[in-house]
Amino acid sequence: MWLSEIILQQTRVDQGLPYYLKFIETYPTIEELSNARENDVLRLWQGLGYYSRARNLHFTAKYVAKTLGGTFPSTYKDILNLKGVGPYTAAAIASICFDEPRPVVDGNVFRFASRYFGIDEDISKQKTRSTFEQVLSKYISRKDPGMFNQAMMEFGSTICTPSPLCSECIFNHDCIARRKGLQNQLPVKAKKTKVRERFLNYLVLHDGLNFLMRQRDSSDVWAHLFDFKMIEGKLDREIIFDKIRELLNHEFLIEEESREFQHLLSHQKIKAIFYKIKLNPQQIKSAKSVFGEPYSVEEIVNLPKPKLIVNYLEQIGIKS
Repeated sequence: MWLSEIILQQTRVDQGLPYYLKFIETYPTIEELSNARENDVLRLWQGLGYYSRARNLHFTAKYVAKTLGGTFPSTYKDILNLKGVGPYTAAAIASICFDEPRPVVDGNVFRFASRYFGIDEDISKQKTRSTFEQVLSKYISRKDPGMFNQAMMEFGSTICTPSPLCSECIFNHDCIARRKGLQNQLPVKAKKTKVRERFLNYLVLHDGLNFLMRQRDSSDVWAHLFDFKMIEGKLDREIIFDKIRELLNHEFLIEEESREFQHLLSHQKIKAIFYKIKLNPQQIKSAKSVFGEPYSVEEIVNLPKPKLIVNYLEQIGIKS
């Protein structure tokens, strides 16, 4: 269940299920996952996004296998200490797997509980979760807390939806929001963070056999994944070409300029153009220090890459 909960933190069930099946097929035990290379774990995760989940999953597998002797923690408090596990995931695992009466609070539960109990606190604030947990702790089943939590989430996703089906709700006579006509005002949630727009100009250097790629650091999105050297900014082509010339320290020809690719992240809208530049083997060798290491097409297929890079590679005939 731990694996499925990590996958579903930011992913729909229909999208996450194939990844879950691939993971349990490739790493059927936590011991095998702990012994995997990080690049292999990231490659298997490719396409799911929010790659910190994969890195945390791998770190936790090592911790459980090596430090805890292969025994997964069985209490909410200990599960919460695992890397990449928050209150929701810890409560779900503790209640469903170990019958600990810890209420799960996700978007569906926030919606139903805020309306039923008339809670008008801002659910985007961390402290509000404690309010909901305290209220629900009084009602959660001690006999079957896992079933209670799953029923709450299911009810919020099918009946107490953003446009609630109040006429079909078995709680409509007791629901405070229903009595006061506040269904559309609850739950209270602050406005979303403004999406930042970014423009990336990727430099795709190759010699016909190998492409220069680099592994990203952890200071930006897509940490530890592989992409191409990039110049950021909404820049005129002439400025971009001047910068390429400075980086290469010699003249060059653009073999192909891609269409504009767009990729949406939670708080970023990325627009990218790829400039494919063919160099001779000697030029590739001298460009390594700036542009990355040479990888063959076969090697590139097996590297963990952001979806944006996968989409571009598929356009030029490299299937990942």
